[in-house]
Amino acid sequence: MAIQRLESSQLYHAAQLEMLPCKSTKELAPIDEIVGQERAQKAVEFAMSIKEKGYNIYAIGQNGLGKRTMILRYLNRHQHDVKALYDWCYVANFEDTRTPKVLALPRGIGSQLKQDIEKLMSKLVNAMPLAFDNELYYSRADKLKNQLAQKQEAELAAITKEAKAKGISLTITTQGDYQFVAMDGDEMHTEESFEELTKKEQEYFGSTIDELEIKLRDMVRQLTEWEEAYSEKIKKLNDDVTLDVITHSIKQLKKDYSGYPTIKTYLTELQQDIVDNADIFLEQSGEQAEVATASLDKKLPRRYKVNVLVSRKTDDFPIVVEENPNYHSLFGYIETATFKGTVFTDFSLIRPGSLHKANGGVLMMDAQKVLEQPYVWDGLKRALRARKLSFTSLEKEVTLTGTVSLDPEAIPLDVKIILFGDYRTYQLLQHYDPEFSELFRVTADFEDEMVRSPESELQYARFISSVVNDNNMLHCDRKAIARIIEHSCRLSGDQTKLSLHSANIANLLRESNYVARQANSNMIRASHVEEALANQELRVSRLKDSVMEGFINGTTLLQTHGHSVGQVNALSVLSTSEYMFGAPNRITATTCYGDGEVIDIERSVDLGGSIHSKGVMILTAYLSSVFGKTAKVPLKTTITFEQSYGGVDGDSASMAEFCAVVSAFSRQPNCQSIAITGSMNQFGQAQPIGGVNEKIEGFYDVCGIKGRNDNQGVIIPRANMHNLMLRPDVVKAVERGDFHIWAIDHVTEAIELFMGRPAGEPSDEGSYPIDTIFGIAQAKLNALRK
Repeated sequence: MAIQRLESSQLYHAAQLEMLPCKSTKELAPIDEIVGQERAQKAVEFAMSIKEKGYNIYAIGQNGLGKRTMILRYLNRHQHDVKALYDWCYVANFEDTRTPKVLALPRGIGSQLKQDIEKLMSKLVNAMPLAFDNELYYSRADKLKNQLAQKQEAELAAITKEAKAKGISLTITTQGDYQFVAMDGDEMHTEESFEELTKKEQEYFGSTIDELEIKLRDMVRQLTEWEEAYSEKIKKLNDDVTLDVITHSIKQLKKDYSGYPTIKTYLTELQQDIVDNADIFLEQSGEQAEVATASLDKKLPRRYKVNVLVSRKTDDFPIVVEENPNYHSLFGYIETATFKGTVFTDFSLIRPGSLHKANGGVLMMDAQKVLEQPYVWDGLKRALRARKLSFTSLEKEVTLTGTVSLDPEAIPLDVKIILFGDYRTYQLLQHYDPEFSELFRVTADFEDEMVRSPESELQYARFISSVVNDNNMLHCDRKAIARIIEHSCRLSGDQTKLSLHSANIANLLRESNYVARQANSNMIRASHVEEALANQELRVSRLKDSVMEGFINGTTLLQTHGHSVGQVNALSVLSTSEYMFGAPNRITATTCYGDGEVIDIERSVDLGGSIHSKGVMILTAYLSSVFGKTAKVPLKTTITFEQSYGGVDGDSASMAEFCAVVSAFSRQPNCQSIAITGSMNQFGQAQPIGGVNEKIEGFYDVCGIKGRNDNQGVIIPRANMHNLMLRPDVVKAVERGDFHIWAIDHVTEAIELFMGRPAGEPSDEGSYPIDTIFGIAQAKLNALRK
């Protein structure tokens, strides 16, 4: 194809909004989904409809694509099965307090049970002491005590009488022990008086006391049995009194919760434990209150609390977004409290994590944040594999200590995990973690852009309407909608595409809204959008201003007029994290006698990247195919980017470098009013490159600094024509004929534009016509060979 000079209409694809039925977003129905993400949406729908293990979602895409927004809107819009939603409660295991029991209760029942148990405990705290502090209880207890005392006194009196008849007295020592002592009349024998007795009398007292001590031991055993029987009777009395107090209330609770077998079982166990531990309500009520205060709790017996871990007050499907997925926030933890210098914990200090709150629903997290936190990824995989949540102490995992702690019963886990991340994180997980593919079987791949059509422009307008309505902004008129869509097209770098980076569009709308309100406008208009875009550029364009200053004060050498041999204006793109702009570079080529070698100075000093070096090798190959088919090129060529002090990479300067080399070979000057961008293959065909809009605008700006003339323009590959979305001032300059953009298919077309004559077609023998650029260069090379 011939060289094509582009018309102004080819440089910018204006939005016509053919299908827009209204004049502003006020009459335009907002869209309730993110546009252009049908593939990702189908993946989410598929994963949510499968209940089997492992169908969790990894949502891939750059930040700002609206991944979270789209998924939240989908989840909120669709019906979900809420049958599997429960209240999760921990209660004491009265047989083993280290392993609290978990109760799975229907929605709303957990909180109700907690309140009912608290009411019961409040009643018992007041009623129990009263039941044991009244005349009826005292009289029954005294009767049992008197019965025991009478039996004990009768036995003691009998053995005392028997001993007295035998001249022996039963006494009690200062230690409280019973002791038999021989009598001398009414007085006890002393050691001296006992020694004065005859041997027969001494033996009589010794054998008699031995017999009496045997009877005494039998009596003590009998007394012990009576005391045990008394204790049992007192316990039965206490149990009966306790039962009398709690029976009525607990019976009502059992009746209220008759439809919940787990609660009935718990209430039965609770009743028995209160009977067995009635002293909790009597002797330790003060200490119980102190312990409760130490752990910021109500002043009720902690043993009988109901710890509602998760309470579902409504039928809403649980959707939890965890912004900070550390171990405790995700898996929950067991708090400790300090009481009188001692650290303690119990089941009432178990606290839930995001996984508990999302159980039965969906938990969304950022993949990178999950991987950054220690132990979280392994814990998450363990929970998803086992499908249950256990309270594993992080401290125990980290320190490997054997400190005493709770081991609560595990909670069954039924949750969908949605991780948001970029493609690199996804690849790393795929490569290094074999379990990842098993647990995250569904990939929701979010698009960066969508095809531009009248239908998609209407969809995009509805998306703009949804942002406006969601944020209570001023409405956009038709021209403002069109300008935002055109900006989206520019962001995508393609006339036929629209950018799906919804965060950028939402930010632009916010800033346009601010500008419109500052101007006291009743609507966002195209001028407000333009001002917002100008403000955005102003904030991030410091580097561009610094680069352009070099052209203004002449420190960066560049010609935009006249002709020079071995010299070409190439176009490059510089970028920061927020901003990209174009700036021209001078490429020069020099030759000397040699053996056909092309030296890339950038590569020689390690400033050229591998892709740039590849481009130089490709142009060298084409150069050899043009001038070295029959004999070696007798020149050594050196090419470089002038005044380039940083790294150079990419092959978009390879056509420019070739034009500089051919100019040096032929000694024909290149027009300096023209700049060129584009890579080439080994056959000299022009290949597309990136950043074409910024490159053209960069050269246009420098031409304005250096002084304009009617010959100035830029050569681009024809394959880049669909990427053109140029600034209005550049489009108008082309329309006036002050600036030109040429589209080419082959590097020889660029040579013709630079040097004003055809490059030349080879004959069958490989020679070029003498009046062509290649013919002139070939003649010079042949002269050198001779």
